[in-house]
Amino acid sequence: MLKKLRIQNFKGWEDTGVIDMAPITLFFGSNSSGKSSIGQFLMMLKQTAASQDRKVVFYPGDSNSAIQLGTYQDMVFRRDKTKKIIFEYTWSLPERERPEFKDPAITNRPGPRPRLKVDCLQFQAKIELNKKNLHAPVVEHLQYDLMSGEESVLSIGMRRQGAKTEYQIEGQPRKLVRNQGRGWPLGAPVRFYGFPDEVVAYYQNADFVQELNLQHEKLFRSLFYLGPLREKAERLYTWPGTQPESVGNAGKYTVPAILASRNQNRKMNLGYRKPIRSFDEIIASKLQDMGLIEDFTVKAISDQRREYEVKVRAKGSRDMVDLPDVGFGVSQVLPVLVECFYAPSGSIIVMEQPEIHLHPSAQSALADVMIDVINSRESSENRNIQLIIETHSEHFLRRLQRRIAEDKLAQDKLAVYFADITQSPARLEPLEIDMFGNIRNWPKDFFGDDMGDILAQADAAATKRKKQAETAK
Repeated sequence: MLKKLRIQNFKGWEDTGVIDMAPITLFFGSNSSGKSSIGQFLMMLKQTAASQDRKVVFYPGDSNSAIQLGTYQDMVFRRDKTKKIIFEYTWSLPERERPEFKDPAITNRPGPRPRLKVDCLQFQAKIELNKKNLHAPVVEHLQYDLMSGEESVLSIGMRRQGAKTEYQIEGQPRKLVRNQGRGWPLGAPVRFYGFPDEVVAYYQNADFVQELNLQHEKLFRSLFYLGPLREKAERLYTWPGTQPESVGNAGKYTVPAILASRNQNRKMNLGYRKPIRSFDEIIASKLQDMGLIEDFTVKAISDQRREYEVKVRAKGSRDMVDLPDVGFGVSQVLPVLVECFYAPSGSIIVMEQPEIHLHPSAQSALADVMIDVINSRESSENRNIQLIIETHSEHFLRRLQRRIAEDKLAQDKLAVYFADITQSPARLEPLEIDMFGNIRNWPKDFFGDDMGDILAQADAAATKRKKQAETAK
């Protein structure tokens, strides 16, 4: 789970400042305020980590990618090629799967090297354009901090030596000791985050850096994205029996994900000591709780074929109909629900406008679904899902505020940020929510000027009545 994030000189952000992340982290702001850029940046890092090219520093994407960011100049702040894109983030390591980081300090005592107690990793990097190849960004500096609580027990990184493609290892408080032999220079890092294989070969007790590379790749494998425009509903869906990684960036694999979960007999509950239910039952119940449907099924059209149909019974109806025959909002929110419960434990789900095409009461109910998601358990273990959401919905936020006041959502489970573009450069303002669900620093006209509209309407109504009275005379 991401704990902190900071991005500098990326798209509209000169500096986001430190973003303290929570299990539910919301980003609000007007159109073109830059709030989408935060999720886009994370997705670019994921695309890069998954790239087959180990030398590419940033992979901005292509027509088949979740996002396409163009060239370095397209993504750097104010298109200034001389600026460096700087970023840092901290993430927690799952308690049951924490790797063993052995102390690299050289000791003469017998037995295994002592193990460092590490529960979080912190990473930072500076990226700039290669002055010899203005189309290729390079890593100027990268650094890992192995954290125990808030304290760094070991810092290890690489720094570029001038304009050359040679790098030097940096370590604090322990410096890595070079093996005896010829001092071959180190080459460039792997992508934006990885130590090259030469580090292990050239330095004593440096094998732990390979684990750092692996943990970084695990982090981005756990990141999933769902965009604001989901694919329209179909009358028939084909499922060859495979298990999709996710519902896809636009929800293309929503129905295959449901069928794969059914095939695996996945069951979970929505909190400690809550009843255990099947995946299908949970999705159907959430649609019902949101007031969108009365019944929901996915079934094969024939035992001899791999085609399936989704049948839905709308509220107040007796008949089951195909998914395209009910309101558009159902087909748009279904991928959101499925992704939230389909994603494996420890996932980070980035979503843009999950509430799109839903009426206000359903938007409020969707907030309750998100609380269920972060509380959900599978195989008697917390799923530890993190939700990073860009939204425009006042109703969504109001419901979360209410749940804090009712003690159904802990304060530290929610973080809310507002992209303020009234200042230049734009600022990302954290909203302070107290134990009663009140926002202490509510931005002016956050969701429009409701009171101003009410007063203006009253003034207009009074003026109109006065004119009608004068006409009647």
